[in-house]
This record gives sequence, structure tokens and C-alpha cells, in this order.
Amino acid sequence: MGEIFIAYWSGTGNTKAMADYIAQGIEEGGKKARLLNVEEMTDASILQNEKVFALGCPSMGVEVLEEAFMEPFVCDVEAFAAGKEIALFGSYGWGDGEWMRNWTERMEDAGAAVIGGEGVMCQEAPDADAIQACIELGRLMAGR
Repeated sequence: MGEIFIAYWSGTGNTKAMADYIAQGIEEGGKKARLLNVEEMTDASILQNEKVFALGCPSMGVEVLEEAFMEPFVCDVEAFAAGKEIALFGSYGWGDGEWMRNWTERMEDAGAAVIGGEGVMCQEAPDADAIQACIELGRLMAGR
């Protein structure tokens, strides 16, 4: 059984909940999910040899990635993103999702394919629609 990594940062627990639902979808798809809290990691090298993985981060400040842990992690990923299939996800409290559009563009500019063509996002805690979208994203990842 293959293993798929889900690296995330979560401030309030909403993005962590999304990661858990993505993991559920991966496991329903027949693969093993491995959650990685970016705050507890030193760098992104664990993902370097992976073809498919997920990155999750809520919108912070003026719709940017969390700056102390996730932004440096994503910078590391950009160095080896070419040819990878990456799922993006996160929650937000305000705004219109600009951080996710920018993040998607950034990963595509680094040569990655964003699974589903865009990130999965929800406002605050995941509702039924967001839960289903996360599970489906996990299933899509497991099929790759």
C-alpha cells in the first residue's frame, strides 16, 4: 500500500480538520495517509522524492500563507516542485480566497500540477460541503 503525505500548518484547528478529511479520502482510496505538522518539521526534504502530496495552510493577515513555518516550507517545496502533483487546501476567516489563487499560481509557476486545478478551501470550520470536497480530494490523490 502506498503512502501519501499531507503537510499542513493550522492555527485554530480548521486546516487540521481538513487534513484529517483528506486523509480519510486517501485511505478510502486504498492508500495510507501520513499527516505532517509543518511546525514540527525542519524542512520539506521528506517530500522531495514523492510524486503526489498535499499542502495545507489557512489564510493569514492580508491573505497570505502563515509566515513563520509554512512560508519557508513552501519556499523549500518550490525548489523541487517541478513534475509533482500537489493538492492544496486551507481555511480562511475573511477575504475571497486570494491566498489560495496566489498559492495555486505559485506552485504551477514552480512546475507542479495542482490536483483538481485549484485548492480546496472553506470559511472557518469545514461544513458538509467542505468535508465532502476534502474527502474527494483525498480519493483523487489516492488514484494517482
